[in-house]
Amino acid sequence: MKKNSKIFVAGGTGLVGSAIIKNLLEKGYSNIIANYHSGKPDTSAPVEWVGLDLTDPLDVTEFFGRYKPEYVFLAAAKVGGIVANNTYRADFIYQNLQIQNNVIHQSYLNGVKKLMFLGSTCIYPKECPQPMKEEYLLTGELEYTNEPYAIAKIAGIKMCESYNLQHGTNYIAVMPTNLYGPNDNFDLEKSHVLPALIRKIHLGKALEENDWDTVRTDLNNLPIEGITGEDSKEKILAILAKYGIKNSPSSDSNSVQIEIWGSGKPMREFLWSEDMADACVFLMENRDFKDTYLPDRREIRNTHINIGTGEDISIKELAKLIKKIIGFQGDFYYNVSKPDGTMKKLTDVSKLHALGWRHEVELDAGIEKLAKWYIDNQKEKS
Repeated sequence: MKKNSKIFVAGGTGLVGSAIIKNLLEKGYSNIIANYHSGKPDTSAPVEWVGLDLTDPLDVTEFFGRYKPEYVFLAAAKVGGIVANNTYRADFIYQNLQIQNNVIHQSYLNGVKKLMFLGSTCIYPKECPQPMKEEYLLTGELEYTNEPYAIAKIAGIKMCESYNLQHGTNYIAVMPTNLYGPNDNFDLEKSHVLPALIRKIHLGKALEENDWDTVRTDLNNLPIEGITGEDSKEKILAILAKYGIKNSPSSDSNSVQIEIWGSGKPMREFLWSEDMADACVFLMENRDFKDTYLPDRREIRNTHINIGTGEDISIKELAKLIKKIIGFQGDFYYNVSKPDGTMKKLTDVSKLHALGWRHEVELDAGIEKLAKWYIDNQKEKS
């Protein structure tokens, strides 16, 4: 890519897309286009924002015909945690397939030089050998709770491979592990485990310190089921209790207990979103589809690249780490009636390392940065 190449970041307002845009700008790229769907971002970044529904084939066709991007980062997706994935199964498979089909096909029709498709390591079988190598794709049954999303992402991998093999395109598929970072989703109804724990523990600390200004500011900025900081203490306490932030059943009236779904035993790998973005830009700058498989292969498959740290932590230890960083004094309650999901999901990143990239931000430093970002962001919005 040249510094003035026209680059389209699909999904530029999300956790992944915003991190990629930041990385591109820091590296001197000056001709970036990004889409928004629900509202134009309030940012001073030198990016051309375009209102675009990526699930609408006519919208996407018109966009590519008008803007003619040379490079595409396909970071747009409908994403969520275990509850959202299991509840909105039709939405997850339909919307993700629509986005992928529209963007990848129009990239081909409009002569895009290189495209990067971003998926997720949930593509691997539920009982996948650990750590998960790229070659383990489609070797077993998927985890039920996120099967629709995983199938959509597998389809995206195969679509990139197929267009490359039939049409000679240069599309790379990368599968990041669990991501966290600035612009993460902290909506307790839909967020992933790490940002959800940061927000719940932040609110728990405010409750145990009787800091109602912080609680009300948080809910004004990000209401929970329509409950804001303007509601009564009774309503606020009730909605917080529903989401597992409540007074501990002890003699201390200020003691707070936070519920965590499952046993706390599942192991998870986490990657700082800005590290992920750096890996993506590095691969787009330095590697091509031909670098993702051995040249003597009779069958070209599993050309995707895992992006992660190769290190994991239990949910229980993760909660303890966030508790220590935020300074929460209360307790955790593990609700074993709720699903654990896959017990271990550790990526094998040897392929990524061989291609020349390794992560930099370790988990404790990343959590500290994200907790500070979230708390500072709440104050700025108030």
